[in-house]
Parts: sequence; C-alpha cells; structure tokens
Amino acid sequence: MGRRGFTTRQVHERAPGATPTARATPIYLTAGFEFDDYDDAAAPFGRGEGFAYTRVGNPTIEAAEHTLAALEGGSQALLLASGQAATTVALLALVEAGGHIVSSTHIYEGTRGLLRDNIARLGVQATFVDAIDDVDAWEEAIRPETRALFAESISNATNRLLDIPAVAAVARRHGIPLVIDNTFATPYLLRPIELGADIVVHSASKFLAGHGSVLGGAIVDSGRFDAARSGALFPHLVAPGRGPGGAPAPSIAERAGGDARIAYARESVALRFGPTPSPLNAFLIAQGIETLSLRVERQSANALAVAQWLKTRPEVASVDYVGLDSHPDHALALRDLPDGFGSVFTFTLHGGAQAARRFVEALGVFTHMTHLGDVRSLILHPASTSHALLTEQERAALGVAPGTLRVSIGIEDAADLIADLDGAAAAVGARVGAGDELVIVA
Repeated sequence: MGRRGFTTRQVHERAPGATPTARATPIYLTAGFEFDDYDDAAAPFGRGEGFAYTRVGNPTIEAAEHTLAALEGGSQALLLASGQAATTVALLALVEAGGHIVSSTHIYEGTRGLLRDNIARLGVQATFVDAIDDVDAWEEAIRPETRALFAESISNATNRLLDIPAVAAVARRHGIPLVIDNTFATPYLLRPIELGADIVVHSASKFLAGHGSVLGGAIVDSGRFDAARSGALFPHLVAPGRGPGGAPAPSIAERAGGDARIAYARESVALRFGPTPSPLNAFLIAQGIETLSLRVERQSANALAVAQWLKTRPEVASVDYVGLDSHPDHALALRDLPDGFGSVFTFTLHGGAQAARRFVEALGVFTHMTHLGDVRSLILHPASTSHALLTEQERAALGVAPGTLRVSIGIEDAADLIADLDGAAAAVGARVGAGDELVIVA
C-alpha cells in the first residue's frame, strides 16, 4: 500500500515496539480499547475479561481500586466519579421499591437529602436514628423490608463516633449489611470492615486524594455476602442471570460468591447510571493515597493540638473533638482510633452569627472554602451553606448553631494555625456579648 494521506497519518501513526514499564501507574486516558483480533471483542461482554470501554473498566481506575480494597481490608473496590455517586450506587445495589434503610441522623447533609428526597421517590423509605450510641434504637428501627444500615464512622458536625462492632452485630442478626461512610476517618485511622462492617464508602476527593484537585468516590466491599443467609432479602443477587441470546446464566451470587454485592454495583448500577471517574482523576487519587498515612498522622496531631489550645481559651464555650476526654465518645475513640482522632471537629465560641463572620474574615492561614481533607486548613459556615435549608431546630439537633463554622485541619505548622486562630479570636473577643453563642466546626 502506498503512502497514506496526511489526515490518515495524523490519526493513525504511532511508534512501534513494546510499551515500557512505568514506575507510576500509566494514565489510560481513553474512552475505548482496541481488540487484538475479532474474537477478543466478545470477551469483555461475554466473560467479563479484558478492557473494552472505560465506563466498564480501565487499567488506571482498576489500579486505584486494587489499592483502596487492600487498605480498607476489603475484597474489591469500585471507584466512581464522586463520594455522592459512591453512596448512591452502594445503596441502589441493595434496595428496591418498597425497601427501607436505617440511617444515623448524624451524616453529611447531602446524604440525608439523598435518603429523604431522592431515594424516597423510588419507593424506598428511610428511618433516622438520633441516639446512634443506643444499640437498641438501631434494632428497633429495623423492619422486615430493611435492606441496609448506614452511618458515618466519625460524624459531621459534632464528631460522634459510631460503635461499629455493636451496630454490625445488629446488622448481622438480620442478615443485612452495615454501610459505613469512612471519609473522615480514612483507612489509616479506622478500617470498618475489620470491625464488622460490610461495605465502606468514601468521598475520595477528600483525604484519599488530599490535594483538593479532583472529585472521586469509592465503594469497598467485605466480600462476605452470604447467599444462603441473605439471598431471600436480595433476590436480584441470587436470581438466574441472562446470557448471550437470552440463554439462562448463573446468578451473580453463583458467579461472584461473596463479592455479589459489589459485582452487581459494578455491572448493573454503575454501568447503567454511568458515574464513571476520569482515568486522570483515578491517577491523581492513587498518587494522593501514597502519602495518606503521612498526611493524616500530621493532620490528626495538629487537630489535637488546636483542640487542646481552644479548650483553654476564655472565648471558647466548648470543644467537640473526640480526641478530648470531655467528648462523650472519647473512650470509644481510645479503643478504635489508636493512630489519631481525625482532623474535623467542632468548637463553640461565645458570640453569634456576626461574630462568626468576623472570625472567618480575620483568618489568614485558614482557607475559606467548601471542602475538607485538604493539606490546607479550611473553614466554612454551615448554617448559610451546607445546612442552610434546615430549620433552626433541625440545625440545633445536629450541633449547628447560627455561628457554627466547619474547619478541616491541614498539615501546616501547628503554631501557625494556633496563631491564626488566636488573632481571629482577638478580633471578635472585644465585640462578643457574654450571653451569646458561637459554634465553630473544625
């Protein structure tokens, strides 16, 4: 064949030879993959082998998934486009119309809205447990149609810590999974699967990535689905499958065994709803994970230093940090968080909403933005942002007062963080009335 035209060459010309082995995970930034021969095209669709399309599977994404599963002590992981996508896919893989979810009240407000509004439109109800330390309350909320228990390992905003082994035991008695959002704790501080939880979700945008550059989410499954025990509750996992040409095929449980839940999440829910992460984002998340322990160790140490300093300040009414012995869950934290108490907590200043404004505006090291888990220390006003749609009574029940601020402690020098907070406290101290109240969430 003669020389091809310019346009053909600019599309098809590439260097011959084997691909070199890179130390960093290569970024397969491609929508689809070439098939070596005609029969290879059928393998991803029939046997689930190889790569065909990034929405179905991608080597860069798969590498990040492998690392996450290993760190959480799970069997498999599924990387998705955001933390909200991870929570949604995990729950939709478990429930159907007429189903029911029992959830902690103390969860991210976006997840509460998902349960209260969006999933409810699909015919799935949710019951919220206020006293998450009351194991009987979890048990009493379960109905015959309940298909999942859901909670955060460390909650927003008052730093409540869930007794995962106790609640997991309740879930096991009923043959249903306990799903834990482990974003705040990270697998470095806490591994819920090792404590009895069945499924873990993350906003990978936060501590896992660490740099605040990308969005991502993850589901990690324990691989402990028991079809004999729970198959009747999850018929979509044990019903016969559909093979080529409509021929009968093994069920997901027969094919995937204990990984049936995450196999269904991957092959049915995520595949069809399509919250696929970019391979570039997967690469950046995986790069962040390589320094996870170093960052979280430093952030936790900084947070404890800040919390201890705040506790001594006359401007501060209270500090809600699980690392302090004044927190109601401190004993549980000593048991379950031996490597640090996390970097998100609340503290309360004497003052009101105007004092909160002055405090934020006086800061120079803390960054005012919507995010957490960053290497930078961050601050936000929940009452006018994340919790703005709630009533005053609803906000109060969640520990969010008119002057509440959320702070995520970063890796800066602790002395600089304390000096910054000291300057902000001084800026508002002279104008704060003794009878007012200001809450700051860190």
